[in-house]
Order: sequence, then structure tokens, then C-alpha cells
Amino acid sequence: MIEMKNVTKSFDRLTAIENVNLHIHKGSIYGLIGSNGAGKTTIIKLLAGIYLQEKGEVMIDGQPVFENVRLKQKLFYIPDQPYFFSQYTTKQMARFYRNCYPTWDEERFQNLINAFEVDINKKIQTFSKGWQRQIAFILAFSVKPEILILDEPMDGLDPVVRRKVKNLMIHDVAEREMTILISSHNLREIEDICDHIGVIHKGTLIMQKELDELKSNVHKVQIAYKDGVPEQLLNKLNPLHSEKRGSVHLLIIRGEEEIIAKHIRQTNPVIFDLLPLTLEEIFIYEMGDIGYAIKNVIV
Repeated sequence: MIEMKNVTKSFDRLTAIENVNLHIHKGSIYGLIGSNGAGKTTIIKLLAGIYLQEKGEVMIDGQPVFENVRLKQKLFYIPDQPYFFSQYTTKQMARFYRNCYPTWDEERFQNLINAFEVDINKKIQTFSKGWQRQIAFILAFSVKPEILILDEPMDGLDPVVRRKVKNLMIHDVAEREMTILISSHNLREIEDICDHIGVIHKGTLIMQKELDELKSNVHKVQIAYKDGVPEQLLNKLNPLHSEKRGSVHLLIIRGEEEIIAKHIRQTNPVIFDLLPLTLEEIFIYEMGDIGYAIKNVIV
């Protein structure tokens, strides 16, 4: 269990996050979403034990993270710009992590090197950004951590490598109950892999829910009537958004699907369809009324 209780972190006079409460269960893939400057990286670095909070508790399995060497041997952190020792090759970095992590799996490292076709004797700094990120993932999966913390993890990876990395993450979650925290701007990426999400806005965690629960509570409805949409129906449904496309009305409605469908069918529509919503659409309609910078989140 990863937990933050009433956590506040400031830099000089700037409060990066304030009174954040966050809970991530073992074996979960948790996506942390927010625009630039919202506080995502601050939360990530607090959970990785890099920053120390001014207020509150940052705990993993009931233990404080900061300066807890034994606990840090259970987690692996890949920042938005992976760091490697200057002039080191992949082989040398592997030797370093082998000495740091008792869970290092040499056989898996060799298998991953072959699968990703990496020259382990070439200096890492001579590789492109995408290749360096691949190497970071190879090292992370070879460590076999209990917790994997990722900041903008897929940046610079081509589609084939993204698929390989996602498959490895899903495999480790299924096989070892590894817990993953992903910070990302990319809602499509979050939707594709995460089972829980948290939304941070201006340093405050404003929402954390199961992705399926979030999707089950917001619906896209397509309806048409001979004489227009009944006003009493709109009053009952109180849509988050509505627009007209010819004779068809498109509504975004919060609530239970069965109740929404019952109200609509009672008005005898000519056309009635319930359409799937993407996470991107949910955020556009759910978060727009609080000034959430959705244009900076959707990629």
C-alpha cells in the first residue's frame, strides 16, 4: 500500500502540493494526471524518497519513504529524463544496479537485452533519447521491483517499443503483483493501461477513482424526436453538455445508465443510442467547469 496523508511540499514561497491524500493498492496501475505545474513530479519524487515533505506522511507498507534504504530497494524510479552515470555503458549500469538491488535477475537482463537488441558495450550517452529510455526500462524490469514509479514513461518510444514495455508492465503486475505509478499528460496512454487514476490540479488532488467506475458514471447519448427534445427530459437528465447535429441531439450525462435509459425511453424517441465515452471526453466535460487545463493534458 502506497499512501500520502495530508502532504504539503513547498519550494521557497511556492507551494507545489497542499494537503494531498493519495492511496494506491498493491498490484494496481495508477495513473496520475495533471497539467504542467500541477504537482505531478513533486508527488512522484516524494514517493520515490527524493523529496521530504514539510507536512503530512509519505508511507509505503506503513513505513516512511525518505532515507529508508531498505524500502527503496523495493522500488525503481524512472524520471522524465532518465539519468545514467557519465561515460557508463549499459553493462556497467547493470553491474551498478546488481550491487544495489538484491532482487536483480541476471537471466532476465540478458533476455531483455536480446529482445530490445541493445549493444551493452556502447556508452549510454551516445544513444538517442528513445534508446536511453529503453535501457532505463530494461534495467528496471531486471531489478524486478515491487513498485515501479514512472514520470512521462513513453516519451520518445516508438509504437513497437511502447507495446513491448506495456506488455512487460502488465506481465509483472499479473505475475508478481508489482505496483505501478505513472505520471503522464497522455490520457490515451493512461486509459490504455491504468486501472485507477488520480487528477491533480494546482497542487490539490481533486479526484481519484477506479477507471471503470469513472466511465460507468458518465454517458454519451444520441437521441432524436419528431418535435425536438422534450424540455422536461433535459430538466431530469441535466446534461453536462449538449449539441445538435442536424435532427440528432448529442448529450453527455452523469448518472446511472439504467435510470438515464428509462427516462429517455419514456419519451418515445425516434432515435436512441448509448455511445462509449473515452477518458479524454470524460475529462473534457467533467473537469471543464473547474477551469482544469484540459488542453494541456490531452496529447
